[in-house]
Amino acid sequence: MAQSAPSKAALRTAALAARDGLKPEQRAAAAQAIAARGLPFEIVPGTVVSGYSPIRNEVDPSPLMHKLAAGGAKLALPTVTARGHALIFRAWSPGDRLTLGALGILEPSPAAAEVVPDIMLVPLAAFDRLGHRIGYGAGHYDFTFAHLRKMKPVVGVGLALAVQEIETIPALSHDVALDYVLTETKAFDFRSS
Repeated sequence: MAQSAPSKAALRTAALAARDGLKPEQRAAAAQAIAARGLPFEIVPGTVVSGYSPIRNEVDPSPLMHKLAAGGAKLALPTVTARGHALIFRAWSPGDRLTLGALGILEPSPAAAEVVPDIMLVPLAAFDRLGHRIGYGAGHYDFTFAHLRKMKPVVGVGLALAVQEIETIPALSHDVALDYVLTETKAFDFRSS
């Protein structure tokens, strides 16, 4: 009897266990290594880069975001509206006060200007070498990429630890592949895959 492929839920659980098994200082060093390498492509000053407020031991995008801001990027953070809806992005600068959003995630003030990112730094639970990602199952980033890419090209850059790479992710028609994934050891470019 043929063995079925593991479900996304099983893959997510295994990848998160590997990520959570690392010490906090290892995750912090990984975030610094990603920032030190920077993005694998040039950005022009004024480019809007959205990051995220890390939860659940995600790679902290702050070191990379600070580096990009120093190079002239404008920063933004997402605001979760509702399941099945695109994220809203609000302008944010290092030092700006954040508020606790509906899902308990830190977000910019509702008074902050809405912006549309050119580059989205994306958290993930797992990724494969085709640029497929597994998130937490709500589909926020898939909906957001599909929505924003109707307006303009948006580059998706996943931030992960090397231990989060898995062989194959079962991708569905609504799943949006990333353009890049950055880990502490490598920058993966999926645009030509």
